[in-house]
This record gives sequence, C-alpha cells and structure tokens, in this order.
Amino acid sequence: MKFIVKLFPEITIKSKPVRQRFVKQLRRNIRWTLKPIDPEIEVVGSWDKIEVVTQQDDKAVTQQIAEKLTHTPGICQVLEVVDYPLVDLDDMLDKVATIFGDSLAGHSFCVRCKRSGHHEFTSTDAERYIGGGLHQRVANTSIKLKDPEITVKLEIKNKRFYVVKSVLPGLGGFPLGTQDGVLSLISGGFDSTVSSFLTMKRGLLTHYCFFNLGGHAHEIGVKEVAYYLWNKFGSSHRVKFVTVPFEHVVAEILQNIDKSYMGVVLKRMMLRAASQVAEGLEVEALVTGEAIAQVSSQTLANLSVIDEVTENLVIRPLITMDKQDIINTARAIGTEDFAKNIPEYCGVISVNPTTRARRHKVEDVESNFNFAVLDQAVADRREVLINDIIQDDLKAAEVEVLSIPLPNSVILDIRHPTEEELSPLKMDNNEVKTIPFYQLNTAFKELDANQQYMLYCDKGVMSRLHAMHLKDEGYENIKVYRP
Repeated sequence: MKFIVKLFPEITIKSKPVRQRFVKQLRRNIRWTLKPIDPEIEVVGSWDKIEVVTQQDDKAVTQQIAEKLTHTPGICQVLEVVDYPLVDLDDMLDKVATIFGDSLAGHSFCVRCKRSGHHEFTSTDAERYIGGGLHQRVANTSIKLKDPEITVKLEIKNKRFYVVKSVLPGLGGFPLGTQDGVLSLISGGFDSTVSSFLTMKRGLLTHYCFFNLGGHAHEIGVKEVAYYLWNKFGSSHRVKFVTVPFEHVVAEILQNIDKSYMGVVLKRMMLRAASQVAEGLEVEALVTGEAIAQVSSQTLANLSVIDEVTENLVIRPLITMDKQDIINTARAIGTEDFAKNIPEYCGVISVNPTTRARRHKVEDVESNFNFAVLDQAVADRREVLINDIIQDDLKAAEVEVLSIPLPNSVILDIRHPTEEELSPLKMDNNEVKTIPFYQLNTAFKELDANQQYMLYCDKGVMSRLHAMHLKDEGYENIKVYRP
C-alpha cells in the first residue's frame, strides 16, 4: 500500500532552502510516528510530495497509518494510491477498470488526471480515453463532468502512474519542530487544549505547564488530555509536562489579596512561575488559552497588566475566537469530552472581579503577598517527559498490569469512541464493555463490586492513570490489561 503526502501550500511558497528543511523535517516526523505501527515503513520524497510505502496487508494497520498521517502537522492531503509503471493509455484503462469498474455501475462519473513529465498525450487526452473506455466497459453508467457521483482520480509522474483510491484531508500547518519551542499553560479545559493544539499545528514544539489547584484527580485529568494531544498530533517529538503545585499560592491569594483583584493576581503569579519554568526549558514564549472578554480577567486592560510580570512573549491563539468556535475545534480534535469533565478551578476565586486593573493598584495589593510561597511552588515543580508521565504517577500507587486477562474478568475498553471504532477490541474468553474514560468515574460506581475489572487502552497510559485513580478512591477490584 502506498500513500502520497501532499505538502501544506504555505510550505511550497517558502524559499528553496527553507522548503527543503521543512520537507526533511516532515519526512523525519512521519517516519518517527509510523515506525511503532510498521517498523519497515518507507518514507521517501524531497520536493513536491512524500511517498509512504507499507508492505502490510492488514486493513487495520493501513487505517492506523492513514489516521496518523491525517493528524501530522504540515500535510495538506493524504492520497491512498495504487502505483503502476506507465505503459500506455490502454494499459492504464485496464488497471483503472480493475479497481473502479464494479463501483461505477449505476452511477455518474468523470475522470480527472494530473500529469507531470514528457508524454505523447495530454492530461485531457488521458481523461477522455479512460473515461470513454470505462463508460463502454461498465453498464449503466453516465459521464458527468460537473458534480458527478464518483470522480476517478489519476496522477501521472514521468514513468509512473497512480490510481487514487481515496483522498483524505490533512491537518495543514507546518511540520512540528520547524519552529521554536513554547510552554503552554494547560488547565485541561476547552481553551488551553485548543490553544495547545493550534501551536502544535503551526510547527511549534509545545511543552506543557500545569498549575495544580485541584489535587491529584485534577492532575490526572490534565495529564490525560496533554498526553492525548501529544500522542495524536505531536508524537514525533519529546516534550516536557511540568506540574507546579499551586494550592498554597491560591491560599495566600485568598488570605491576603483584595477580592476584586484575585483573578488578575493569580494570572500574574502563573506567568511569573511559567517564566521560570520556560527559562529552565530554554524556551522563550508562553501560550495561554485566553480570549478577549471571555471572563473578567481577559479584558485588554487586565491582560496588559498581567503581561507586565514577564519578559517572555505571550502567545494567545484564541484571542479573537468565539467560545462556540473554540468548542467546535475541541470537538473536531477530540478534546471536548476531556474538557467537559475537568472543572475550571481558576474560577473559584473570582469575586466581584475588576475588569480595568491598574498597575499601581495591582502592585499595591501584591505587596501583601508572600512571594516566598511562589518561589517554593516553582522549586517544588515536577518535570517529566510526556511519554513517561505514567511512570511519574505510579510512584504514588502501584497498579497491576497483566498481558493476559484474568479468567472471568471483564475488560473495560476506556478509549475515545473514535479510537474504539477504528480498532474494536475483541476477546474470545472475556466480556468487553466500552466505557469512555470521561464516563468511567461515574459509571464504575454502578458496576458490580464483586466483579474483577481490567482497564484497556491502546498505549496503556490512560488505563493505568484511571486505574490508579480508582485505587485511590478505594476500589480494589481493578487491574490493567496491556497485551
């Protein structure tokens, strides 16, 4: 099976050395993300396209490859093709008829051909000859050049020609790693997850900084969504997940800061801490999910005062987006269900908030704050590679992981519904229940307490995080199935 990867148009208008660098990085990213699926994957190409070739015949494997390619930044389109040597138009007609013949019956169709190189025929010649031949060979068909039911797409490149079986939309953007690194302040809600996705899509190497305001369960939830974003859109690169314990900072604000300024001061403290974390990671920009006037702290006056505490560039990808647009994006990228189940802890300290903060007033109220508390929070931060976040949490609680399911145990498939549909889990000797991760905490309480359950997900990360959380909640009838 072969896939042809088309570059995002903005890459093609770059200067020659920049374009070559971008394409080289994209090849590397594709190879790195696909090797776990097919260790023998071939990735070649250098200028106008990249070819990805797998010798795997398993449909599930090719679907996984296609899914990964469509979620890799820098790709405009992914074409699933069958590749042949170019002989002549008659040979092309025979091969196209073999692939498309049966599917054309009873439908209108047209043939579209893209051609490059020197040939004795034009693209139009090929379209007319093959279209006419298919019409003669396949009964009950009609040729319709405008809005046909089926479009037969062909590409000719010098001495090869490709029959396009399907065209999948790509993510767009720039290859990850072609731009500098940034530190995204992530809370797990709609805004911060979408803003993190948008920076990844633009090629920015996105690290994550989480300010823990809600305890261990909150941290688990945010780690899940950060891991999901990285694994789906950015697994070609290793990034850090940094946890800064902020409970004592919040307590200090609640005790010593004027109520109307609590929200602004909290954001200033977060930027101060994030700046120190960014310095340690050697990145110069911070990313937040703020949008104009979405909440009281996000007025222009307040944002201006908040930004004064850092010398880092603060990037706000959502600054002019409507909330519904943000939610729609979260739904499209698969983070909506995460966000729905993670409370916005920042909102709990906003009481009659100011919308027009002034520097002198903020500095005055901050004079009552004990900055040693902030320094200690930054000193106590924990940094872990995003692909190793599970190991960080398992230090707190042991969860038994088995490669063979226990007899009579029920396997709980907690994957995102789109992942479960792509590759359903089938077991011969164990019952399988599908309970998405975002429903698990509620649904588990309704399950039979005398039954042994084993959580399952593709990578074993979310299943172990949730198993650990259930253990912390007092459930002992839980293990992890990791084949």
